[in-house]
Amino acid sequence: MIKLRNVSLTSWIMLGLALGIIAGKWLGDAILTFAVPMAEIFLRLLRMTIMPLIITSILSGILAIGTAAGLIRLGLKTMTYFVISTLLAIFVGQFLVNYFHPGSGAQLGLEEQVTNLPIADQSLLDIFYRLIPSNVFSALGEGDVLAVIFFCILFGVFVLKLDPPMQDSLTQIINSAYQVMMKMVHLIISLAPIGVFAVMAKITATTGFEAFKSLGYYFLVVLGGLIIHFAVVLPLLLLFAGINPLRHYAAVMPALITAFSTSSSMAALPLNIDCVITRCHVSPKIASFVIPTATTENMNGTALYECVAAIFIAQVYGIELTWLQQGIVVLTSLLAAIGSAGIPMA
Repeated sequence: MIKLRNVSLTSWIMLGLALGIIAGKWLGDAILTFAVPMAEIFLRLLRMTIMPLIITSILSGILAIGTAAGLIRLGLKTMTYFVISTLLAIFVGQFLVNYFHPGSGAQLGLEEQVTNLPIADQSLLDIFYRLIPSNVFSALGEGDVLAVIFFCILFGVFVLKLDPPMQDSLTQIINSAYQVMMKMVHLIISLAPIGVFAVMAKITATTGFEAFKSLGYYFLVVLGGLIIHFAVVLPLLLLFAGINPLRHYAAVMPALITAFSTSSSMAALPLNIDCVITRCHVSPKIASFVIPTATTENMNGTALYECVAAIFIAQVYGIELTWLQQGIVVLTSLLAAIGSAGIPMA
């Protein structure tokens, strides 16, 4: 007989996901009375920990690295991987949308005369400006993760330049705060099966499966690209690094399921850090720096989707994009994905 306490967290979350879909489909609107508040409470608990966890984990990671030179090396390696993995995702989407032409012959019946698109006036310099918060407290309140990360990195570098007594004192405070946040995260993680159940029940009861029927061909191309990236490209990168993909995916499954059910990599951040450190046995100083940064700057799925969406829309309206123009789409998707928030529908 299987003892409940011996059942893994992954199994509980998978069970919650399956039961949520069944309950939402079977009970319909009746489940919303319970599912909506349960889902909201769970997501609020996750969001509550995000900013404090980002601040304490990044600072703790920087201080554990110990030197500015070590931080620069880690930062360059991290950004190189981010760019490579994101570009690979974009190329997968670009190939599929050009090969299958999901937009050719599609009749959307949608047309809009665009007179003003503020984002079109933004330059690369404007994107760089976004990294530097004019008010760090406003950035915290608005959830501007990139600006917060920039401030934390700058703050951490100058902590490393303090005299040993002051540096040791601050390091102890920051590490203690990080440990407190991780204990809070562990408590919230234990509620994940219930939270995932509520989120999936709510989604299924309110939207059903109609969302999968409209724009089906386009949906399948995007889904196919995501599956190829998840099942082929990323495992090859893991193998290149000498890591068993199956073991790695099994270790981070709670974070993957939470991200899938909430449509938010940001909501899955607390579980992601916990899984990478405790299950994958990655050094805390590496994970504490890389994972929060990756949550907003390594958005592979977002980049793939944006590339497919742009070319799909061009196909719908009969606009033949040259390879140079598609190259601009690729570059734009890369930059847009780096700046996107890890929240639903960003």
